This record gives sequence, C-alpha cells and structure tokens, in this order.
Amino acid sequence: MSFTWKGVFPALTTKFTDKDQLDLPLFEKNLQAQLAAGIDGIILGGSLGEASVLTHAEKENLVRFAIEKIDGKIPVILNIAEGSTKVAVQLAENAKKWGAEGLMLLPPMRYKSDHRETVTYFQTVAASTDLPIMIYNNPVDYKIDVTIEMFAELVSYKNINAIKESTREVTNVTKLINAFGDRFKILCGVDTLAMEEMVMGADGWVAGLVCAFPAETVAIYRLVKVGRYEEARKIHRWFLPLLELDLHSKLVQYIKLAESKTGIGSENVRAPRLTLVGEERERILKIIEDGIATRPVLPDYLSIQL
Repeated sequence: MSFTWKGVFPALTTKFTDKDQLDLPLFEKNLQAQLAAGIDGIILGGSLGEASVLTHAEKENLVRFAIEKIDGKIPVILNIAEGSTKVAVQLAENAKKWGAEGLMLLPPMRYKSDHRETVTYFQTVAASTDLPIMIYNNPVDYKIDVTIEMFAELVSYKNINAIKESTREVTNVTKLINAFGDRFKILCGVDTLAMEEMVMGADGWVAGLVCAFPAETVAIYRLVKVGRYEEARKIHRWFLPLLELDLHSKLVQYIKLAESKTGIGSENVRAPRLTLVGEERERILKIIEDGIATRPVLPDYLSIQL
C-alpha cells in the first residue's frame, strides 16, 4: 500500500484478557471504532501498546490480525523499539513479511547512543528495508534527541520520510520546516500539543487518547486542517484534561481506564504494570467521567474534504 504520513494515526493499546493473553475480539472492537471515526492509519507495538512486554509472536499476531480486519482501508505501522541494531533490522524484515506497510523507529533503547551511533543505527535499519519509516523523536522519555543535524544526515535515505515530533517544543515544527521544507512529514506525538503543532504546519497526529475518544480526535485534526479553528478550539478545551493523561508514566493504565469507560477497551495491563487502585484510580476516573459527562456534540467532521 502506498500512503502519506498525514492525518490521525492512533498508537493503539494492546488488549489483554484476564488470563494475560491477547484479547483479539476486544482489539477488533476498538479497531472498528477507530475506523468508523475516520482515522488515517494505526501504529502497533508502540509505548502505549506495551511494546517492551510483547513477545515476537504476539507482535506478528497483532500485525496479521489488524491487516486482515482493516482489509486495505488504512496502513498498518509497526513500531521498532530495540536495544540491538541486529534485532531492529530483523524486526523490520519480519514486519514486511507480516504485511505491515510502514515502521515507526525509535533510537536505540537502554543505551544512550551519541550522534554518530544514533545516525548509524537509523541508517542501518533504513538500508535494510524498503518500508516507509517515521523516526520517533522523544528525548524527554527516551533521553536521545534526534537533532536537526542528525536529520540532515538522514535526508538521503528516501524511505525515512516522517518524524514523530515529541520534543515538547512546538517551535521544533517550524525549525524542521525551515531546515527541510516538506522533505519530512511531521506528526505530533504529544496529545496536549497536537492542535498547536498542526496549526504551525504539522501534517498529523500520532495520538493516545484517541484510543478512548476517536471521533473527537479526528474532528480536531480535520477542523484545524480546513481552518475552522474556533470549532476545533472548543473541542480541544473540553479534551485537554483528558489529553493530559498522555503525559504521565502511567499513560497506559490511564488510557486503558478511559477505554474501558467508553466501552471500547479494558483496564487489563501486563506486569510489571498493575491496574490502578485506591486514590489514584478515583482521581483519574473522575477526570474521565467528567469528560464523558460533558462530551461535546461534534460537527459533521467526516464530510470535511481535505
């Protein structure tokens, strides 16, 4: 499938049963809600998808299952977050074999690589595959900043064609556009900043709370892209307390709790994560329930022509 890195790409949660197995029926329920809301692609095995605790076989199962259910409607992207270049290359090869249409690629995990090592890692993976690649730049959580200078060394790799911008600096969108024009598509990876970054020229949104609130997320994207800012602002102001759940180290538990309350997920997580209890659960639950109780009536955003 040929596709463009633009629009809303949910970083989907991985659904588990009470017995810690993949819950594919519940995954499909959420997937169908995402498709109905008008998303533009999905990302599997990201941080929100609990990538670090998924087995190789589970990743394959998720990719193949999603491709079957989506049936060519939108692209399926697999995240690569590995500590070893060799394993990352192998996963890129397998992703192509399983049918994935693209890759999201993090810098090396666990080891804080320097400029030369980071660039070489990205170049090696890119040279090993013809799949389109989105580099995920999140120095806040993963401690490696993929700088403008690094991206300049990646320009010649034609299949590196997008950036998941998660530096927490809205100005980085402008810096990237000033440096590279439209060479790289830019997708915001921080829920609370997505509207601002799209106004400044970002092409899309790798979203988290979309897992529980798909229609509201897509509505904001489409309204912004046609300049209907006031309508988008109203939805965004309602959404912000929920979007802030994406910024916490327990974003998986918080967003899964939200999914359970909107009827398209469950709270089940995989150890060492544990489901929320006590005061913390009550506090997060109140944010979610307040959001659901005041959920806005959306305009007919699906009819917007982009």
